[in-house]
Amino acid sequence: MKLSVTIITFNEERIIEKNLNSVHDLADEIIIVDSFSKDCTEEICSKFPKVKFIQQKFLGFGKQKNFAIEQCQSEWILFLDSDEIPDEELKKSIQETILEPQPKFNVYDVEFNNIFLGETLKYGGWGNIKRERLFRKGHGKYSEDIVHESFITTENKGKLKGKINHYTYKDIYHHIEKSNKYTSMMAEKMYKNGKKSNIFKILFKPMFQFFKSYFLRLGFLDGLVGYYAAATAAFYTFLKYKKLHEIHKFR
Repeated sequence: MKLSVTIITFNEERIIEKNLNSVHDLADEIIIVDSFSKDCTEEICSKFPKVKFIQQKFLGFGKQKNFAIEQCQSEWILFLDSDEIPDEELKKSIQETILEPQPKFNVYDVEFNNIFLGETLKYGGWGNIKRERLFRKGHGKYSEDIVHESFITTENKGKLKGKINHYTYKDIYHHIEKSNKYTSMMAEKMYKNGKKSNIFKILFKPMFQFFKSYFLRLGFLDGLVGYYAAATAAFYTFLKYKKLHEIHKFR
């Protein structure tokens, strides 16, 4: 097999079918590692014959992704989040790369379109994002961070043509719900790494985050959704430092 597509899931019924439809013809196998979803994720995945559906207790994003990589049987791995949809140009570029007798690189970056509440963000730190998404098995893995994991490789990286459309959040409720979950994990990660919080960080880091996103990174050019993105980024920063402060206070 040439290409394994792998995805980790938890309650992804809103978008997983669109995701699988986009890669089913491209992949030789699709590995889904699911954290015991309570919605229709498993039922939807069962409709696709190339899907191997594995349930695994959530270990943190880094460990969960590495577990998924270990299940892949192909030479090449395309790692996607469940809300990431490759465009046609990217799929063509992936197919050409994996069919080359001697590809120039073993790890490839992919550019992103971050679609935030229905709008594609170009500024505020959301535009010009690229991440490692296609790689040969054995040439990289994820850090074991519980959240905001990074891809670790010693390889030089190429860049594929095309983009991944990242459909971040269904609505504001979904965004706030995920932000609450992620800030709790970030606070735990910071605590384990010996980071501390104080009144200064709780008060001023959110202000600077808003200023950086909205003004320095030109988020205002994205209109109202740019303001919302900057404001909620500031709130995210406030929550993670306040939760870190709370952990230190009660442990």
